[in-house]
Amino acid sequence: MLPWALSAIPDGSRFRPQWQSQGGGSEMRKPVLSVVGALAAVLAFAAPAAAAPASVGPLVLASGPSPFAACTVGGPGTNYPNAEVEPWVAVNPTNPSNVIGVFQQDRWSNGGAKGLVTAASVDGGTTWTRSFPHFSTCAGGTPANGGDYDRSSDPWVSFGPDGRAYQVSLSVNSAQTISAILTSTSTDGGLTWSEPVTVQRDVSPDHFVFNDKEALTADPRKPGTAYLVWDRSRFPSDSASPDVFRSHAFRGDPYFSMTTDGGRTWSTPRDILALNQNIATIGNQIAVLPDGSLLDVFLFWKGSGSPNASLQGAMRSTDGGATWSQPIVITDNTVTPVLDPDTGTPQRSGSDVGGSIPDVAVDRRNGTMYEVFEDNRFSGGAHNDIALTKSTDGGTTWSAPVKVNQSPSGVTAFTPAVDVLPNGTVGVTYYDWRNNTPDPATLPTDYFIVHSHDGAATWAAEARIGTTFDDATAPFARGRFLGDYEGLANNGSAFTPLFVRTNSGDTTNRTDVFFTAVQP
Repeated sequence: MLPWALSAIPDGSRFRPQWQSQGGGSEMRKPVLSVVGALAAVLAFAAPAAAAPASVGPLVLASGPSPFAACTVGGPGTNYPNAEVEPWVAVNPTNPSNVIGVFQQDRWSNGGAKGLVTAASVDGGTTWTRSFPHFSTCAGGTPANGGDYDRSSDPWVSFGPDGRAYQVSLSVNSAQTISAILTSTSTDGGLTWSEPVTVQRDVSPDHFVFNDKEALTADPRKPGTAYLVWDRSRFPSDSASPDVFRSHAFRGDPYFSMTTDGGRTWSTPRDILALNQNIATIGNQIAVLPDGSLLDVFLFWKGSGSPNASLQGAMRSTDGGATWSQPIVITDNTVTPVLDPDTGTPQRSGSDVGGSIPDVAVDRRNGTMYEVFEDNRFSGGAHNDIALTKSTDGGTTWSAPVKVNQSPSGVTAFTPAVDVLPNGTVGVTYYDWRNNTPDPATLPTDYFIVHSHDGAATWAAEARIGTTFDDATAPFARGRFLGDYEGLANNGSAFTPLFVRTNSGDTTNRTDVFFTAVQP
């Protein structure tokens, strides 16, 4: 991720666990417009109901002391030892007690981290074993095993239906002139990982090309099959400013690759936009529908003299990724900068350049898709809330976005995640600042979850996850940084958030990653 992009730029043979802890072809056609504003959509999303909130279990620490403390590779920039950020989580469909979380370890101020750490649990999140694939030099990467990069970023993990886990990293050199997409797999629940496989690598001394913001989705229907998507940015070498995103020269096409042999090999990466579509995307993420169709969702905006509004969009594939539809406009998406209400200090939240990276989840009973993102429409542009929209026709049309966070009036909410239980219950998590005080030296912050049992028609009362923490302690990377995204999955009956909170006031151990189970 570029320093001015949504996500920060950055920010083997099998390794062994390190330690364990316990705890409680033509110009772009006119995009297909979403169905918005219809009375049916209004009726489908009633105001939040006053039902009982979900039951939140105790928080369990999933991170630990940095294994990279002695590694000096990765400068220049400010490094935050023991700072873990940007987690993702997946639960083994063959064993719901097996949970894998991944996150950045020892974050850099100007992008990425010293390495990615994997936390694996085989007892439902009660205890965790941590280790690290060879995605960077500090994590054991070498020229021989393919992981000799100064930094790694954007961790993501996904389980296939056979219990094979897939992990991906954006790995870069410290000058950010080399960027690569690396994958690794595990067949023992995340305790050990294969050596990295290079899916894409670009060497660009003029910074003209950069691979960014990747996401990996294992096909829940096909053992050995997984899909990888990211944006491959192309821009002038002298355009290191946000204005490049509005220029006619900038492109950020979604690139796609897939494996059908359990991650041993990946198809040749390819641009899945039609030729000459002058748009830029970020936050691409693939969802697999029950009928096998694929949907790639993303934030995008247009160039070449077109209106530069930020949009939530999607593309569909009904042939396993061989061909893709034209971009579908889900909705317009504008955001307000997320700033400390007392000092104006920026907060990194996954929203920037006018819009927000999305998260998406699928109801596997009927194919209904839910997408969440930050949006300022509900406050008249004053601040961001959490918007949700859904599609019941495979992503072709989408409902009018509705506000789902239950933050008090005037309070910013940010960094949403969404997931769906097997019975159709929808859960959405987010941070907000409702408990802030006038003290400019601190920023009290909380994490919440809301859920719906009726397809997002009504919402139960929100539940707070954990206790209030001081966001002012977070590492700084283009803003106070907890992550451009946070993890949310489920074990079949409960939601399983994996998220970052600060250790308030502790500048030697600014953040940690925590897990819990939430029973709706």
